[in-house]
Amino acid sequence: MTIKDLKEKDLIVYECISGSHAYNLATPESDKDIKGVFILPKEEYYGLNYVEQVSDEKNDIVYYELKRFIELLNKSNPSMLELLYTPEESILKMRPIFEEIRKENFLSKQCKDSFGGYATTQIRKAKGLNKKILNPVEKKRKGVLDFCYVAYQQGSIPIAKFLELNNLYQDKCGLSRIPHMHETYGVYYGEDSFKGIVRKDSANDIALSSIPKGLEPIAVMSFNKSGYSKYCKEYKEYWDWVDKRNDARYQNTVQHNKNYDAKNMMHTFRLLHMCEEIGKEGKLKVKREDREYLLKIKKGEFQYEELLEIAEKKIANIEFIYESSHLSESPDYDKLNSLLITIRDTCYTQKLGR
Repeated sequence: MTIKDLKEKDLIVYECISGSHAYNLATPESDKDIKGVFILPKEEYYGLNYVEQVSDEKNDIVYYELKRFIELLNKSNPSMLELLYTPEESILKMRPIFEEIRKENFLSKQCKDSFGGYATTQIRKAKGLNKKILNPVEKKRKGVLDFCYVAYQQGSIPIAKFLELNNLYQDKCGLSRIPHMHETYGVYYGEDSFKGIVRKDSANDIALSSIPKGLEPIAVMSFNKSGYSKYCKEYKEYWDWVDKRNDARYQNTVQHNKNYDAKNMMHTFRLLHMCEEIGKEGKLKVKREDREYLLKIKKGEFQYEELLEIAEKKIANIEFIYESSHLSESPDYDKLNSLLITIRDTCYTQKLGR
């Protein structure tokens, strides 16, 4: 099932402009996103070919099958609620049967967790991005030997430095655990049977050898295994992020020199503001009246720490607002279920989606 199929078979029952253009946050560089709802043909819905979502390659255009749309509404999914309550001027197509859903109010206290919780997650991601920008990881990957140290004089030095000072080679060394000492090993040298400190440069652990009786160690070595594991995780996370990051947004982040993804932070505050409004007024305002403030965030006009402080206060205030809110605890499941059945039945009776 493709977008072309949806249009040629006339399966789309609701379609609207979404994203920044619907939020009143569009700038000349903004893409135009489209979202909507479709109903599968009767045979495909009842058969094995159920498709819950159809989109283009960039996910700029996304359509949800009616059942999936209702399921996500029941979970107070922010994207689905925004789609449902999109302003009239952003609606491109709406069949009369879909108006029945638009008439209902499915906002509930669940929005505290769906809108506010998502915003909190984005703040954590912003902190992670801040850490990546301020603490880049060198492309050249460290190995096990970089986390091995030997006692030397009144301190310690890397094992590689120790070997260099003594004209020794790691592949001619043998290691043996020292009992009762965590990740500490005796370093021995010279036997042909020794396996080296590591068997190869890409090894993820040290190598142990069988040590002849009576042979004295040339050094005592400690392997910071937990430090090496932590480094490997951070290395992978950092370079995966580099490979997948949106370069245009990253350059914007670098240019405004505030060390956070400004666009991401703007949408975080948009969600927090929406969450507050839902709790206070019982309304979802997709078209933002706080455009100027949000675009200032996008332009990087606030310090990172300042935004975090404001966000934390908002999150605390949201908790207070929802404690006294008159909203229902969750969306009306029976109403949603009834609408799903009625709309699908009406569509199939009227030969829509066949």
